[in-house]
Amino acid sequence: MPNIPPKANRHRDRNAIERMFCRLKDFRRVATRYDRNAVNFLAAVCIAATVSYWL
Repeated sequence: MPNIPPKANRHRDRNAIERMFCRLKDFRRVATRYDRNAVNFLAAVCIAATVSYWL
């Protein structure tokens, strides 16, 4: 049976995305979804992503 090895950067890309979601879940407002309105929730996610990116 042929065995095609995975791309070397695929694991790194997936790991970066998983770490981003873990950082977003650290923000209680995003993790518990206090905002019921979709626009407000998206704004909270954007602010949390910006803050976590800078830190």
